[in-house]
Amino acid sequence: MSDTPAPSRPADFWEARYREAGRVWSGRPNALLEREAAGLTPGSALDLGCGEGADAVWLASRGWRVTGVDISTTALERAARHAAEAGVADRVTWERHELGRSFPEGTFDLVSAHYLQSPVELDQQAVLRSAAAAVAEGGTLLIVLHAGWPSWQSEPPFDHVFPTLDGVMAELALPEDRWTVETRETVRRPSAAPDGRDGFRDDHVWRLRRLR
Repeated sequence: MSDTPAPSRPADFWEARYREAGRVWSGRPNALLEREAAGLTPGSALDLGCGEGADAVWLASRGWRVTGVDISTTALERAARHAAEAGVADRVTWERHELGRSFPEGTFDLVSAHYLQSPVELDQQAVLRSAAAAVAEGGTLLIVLHAGWPSWQSEPPFDHVFPTLDGVMAELALPEDRWTVETRETVRRPSAAPDGRDGFRDDHVWRLRRLR
């Protein structure tokens, strides 16, 4: 999530966000992806909002065939370079989508949606429902969302309604006879302030398996 919202179309906002910096993210995979997906049998994976490709590259390095999706062309170009440098370019396909308006075709053994939260327009509920619909039988839906602002954020930089564990489950409305919940919890992780002060941030994690 950016700290500087702008009154622009989502595609313009995120393209500017990536172009104004040589690198936006750390280049390391999300820790909760590593925790939740490390024990899964590799197959086909969909990484929604892949950014500069760290999660997709990590999955590909573990044997997954990955489709990485982002709204920013610049982010996807950087992601492709990351995959090539890591030697997994042949295991990753990159697609540009403005989620909520378009979505990749097909079904996947793993659909991963990390931090699909934005200061500009994003129909999060619709995207997560599409994500669930894209999970193949026996596959996994992994969602990770911020549960609130960092502990050091004294004044919110923009208005944002954070999800709840129960709220996301209610919005997904997944049939209980077709899905089982494997992880549903709030995780506190370190989050340093820009000036280096120690802090933390809470994230919600849902890992759901489609039974049929």
